[in-house]
Amino acid sequence: MAAKHSRIVDRALSRLKLRQLRLLVAVGRHGNIQNAARELGVSQPAATKMIQDLELDFEVTLFQRTNRGVIPTVFGDTLIRHGKLIFAQVSSAAQELDDLNEGSSGRVVIGTLLAASPSLLPGAIEILLTERPKVAIKITEGTNEVLMPALLSGEIDMVVGRLPSQRHRDKITQETLYDERIHAVVGNQHPLASEPSVSFEKIKPFGWILPPLETTLRRQVDQFFVSQAQYAPPHFVESVSYLTNRALLRSRNLVSLMPAHVAAEDVANGLLKRLNWAVPFGAGPVGLSYRGNESLSPAGRAFLQALHHTAQGM
Repeated sequence: MAAKHSRIVDRALSRLKLRQLRLLVAVGRHGNIQNAARELGVSQPAATKMIQDLELDFEVTLFQRTNRGVIPTVFGDTLIRHGKLIFAQVSSAAQELDDLNEGSSGRVVIGTLLAASPSLLPGAIEILLTERPKVAIKITEGTNEVLMPALLSGEIDMVVGRLPSQRHRDKITQETLYDERIHAVVGNQHPLASEPSVSFEKIKPFGWILPPLETTLRRQVDQFFVSQAQYAPPHFVESVSYLTNRALLRSRNLVSLMPAHVAAEDVANGLLKRLNWAVPFGAGPVGLSYRGNESLSPAGRAFLQALHHTAQGM
């Protein structure tokens, strides 16, 4: 097995061309060799030969031929994924060189979930900009279902927020920064806003703002609702947009579930009210996910340290 691995690595290093990988990724995207060949400006026979050469070099079948085109095998999917990562790394290197050429002190691309947005990220960015005033920072917001594939493909450097479920942990490095509780939050006009004590029975008649179906918190919410005699909200909105959620809470009698740090500032400023109900689910770690220390640029490693420093203050 070791000899076969060494043989394939030697062939890849000596014979593999970026053009072959570009074709492989294009075929995976189109599901069709002819369209992929047209995109790369080569003939279909030449494209077919390039794929056959890859299959010989890696000693696997990369695509299954069907009447409608081609479908990647598990080997094809794996090589396509690594090909995308290679191109993302090349693009990142080119971008970092361009940033340095323009006088910037490196570049870092951060994926963020709601839990990291109001205090953790701004604090870390402040530290990084103090240390590296010319660093280029890009922030992308989304859910783990969107951000984790972008992290694995190299489009972003790290994801900051509630740590994802077990299925991602064999491919990435995770670090816990702190544990976060979930609070139930309403607008000041909500009938329950001034209640000294709130039970779930009192909450039942009202609508909710819920996280999307693909999130861990939503699965926990749904499990809790099922445990409460199959409770179904009278109406609800799915949203991860804090600005939208805050506006809805202030205009309608809805209940929203938020990480404690997310709601803290607006609650302290009197814009929202925390319900006096101990949410019996949702507590979990907030942290960062990345592909390993070797994948981070100097700016990325500096930002990682800034996150740790900020979290200690929280």
